[in-house]
Amino acid sequence: MPTQSKKLRRREALTGVLFSSPAIIGISVFFVIPFIYAVYLSFIRSVNITGLVGFRNYLDMIQNPTFQLAAWNTARFIFVAVPLIMAFSFIVALLLFKKLRGTRFFSSVFVFPLVVPVASVVLFFQIIFDVDGLVNSLLTTLNFAGIDWLNSEYTFSVLVILYIWKNCGYNIILFLAALNTIPKEYYEVLSLETNNPFKRMYHVTLPMISPYIFFILCISIINTFKSFREAFILGGDYPHTSIYMIQHFMSNNIRNLNYTRMSVAAVLVFIAITILVLIAFRFRTHAGEKDS
Repeated sequence: MPTQSKKLRRREALTGVLFSSPAIIGISVFFVIPFIYAVYLSFIRSVNITGLVGFRNYLDMIQNPTFQLAAWNTARFIFVAVPLIMAFSFIVALLLFKKLRGTRFFSSVFVFPLVVPVASVVLFFQIIFDVDGLVNSLLTTLNFAGIDWLNSEYTFSVLVILYIWKNCGYNIILFLAALNTIPKEYYEVLSLETNNPFKRMYHVTLPMISPYIFFILCISIINTFKSFREAFILGGDYPHTSIYMIQHFMSNNIRNLNYTRMSVAAVLVFIAITILVLIAFRFRTHAGEKDS
């Protein structure tokens, strides 16, 4: 019997490896191996001149003014856009969960950008915020001066609005799924003590969906680094300095064939994402210990 059990376990392990091998090979070829090679490139002088230089490339990168501008804009975008999209998505999900009048229309409005190409969404925003766009036309009608929304400090706000509108639909769906997992009995028991909606939110809703909040937070942080598509279409390779992101810096270095500098930036972005996710995980763990 023990021999048969071992054979069965080996067969199951072999079957698992065979079925997962396509995914493992794909991840290794397209993600793991290129990342390891990028780490190697970040420690050499250049692609043509081999030789390890240690952390000199990282020190030079941190002191680079262009990289500092890109890093500051990226960090500012994360700390502004992520809390806004989390709060906005949660509020909309609560309203949709209550099934108020007109919720179907609003749910379509926020889910629609998920299936629309990014270029179409950006074109829509360009029509609205262009110098001769709808917003400036309205301002002119009200006897206000027009604003160059896409080539001034206001460009950052436009990008934040674009990011929220493009990505909030996915967050709303996740929040709705989380709210539907809460048993109604919890609210009924709490209603015996109080009908205060804030206490219902604090004692039942938020603790019950905290794992979902952590997941949505991580997704939102990762999506901020994907906002380069919107920023690139909105402003090109060299947009206004307020939306010049890390991805612009990396893309321009690829165009200049400076793979070493691009690799250093990629490794630093990976470290930054890892730190942000670990901080979020730490807060989740601390909140779970506090609730228990």
